[in-house]
Amino acid sequence: MSIFNDLKSSLEEAVAIHQGDKKAARVTRFDIADVKSIRQSLQVSQADFAKALGTSVDTIKSWESRRRNPTGLAAKVLATIEENPNFYKALSAH
Repeated sequence: MSIFNDLKSSLEEAVAIHQGDKKAARVTRFDIADVKSIRQSLQVSQADFAKALGTSVDTIKSWESRRRNPTGLAAKVLATIEENPNFYKALSAH
């Protein structure tokens, strides 16, 4: 099968899923951390939070305003902090 036919078949499948004629085989959802809520629950400043996470205050601000979303390791660290606030204390100690 040519790449054109593969792409055409894939697009036809995407249209069928979008129109509700077919169910998606897999759906991936990502929870986006509420960085401001996490930080406020820890009662720390943006500067202290940025220092503990090894990032800039501007990054924290853009996450909190949802201009950008934390991804990769940052998203995992934020999820861990949300589940276990003591993890933040360990991070901020280093």
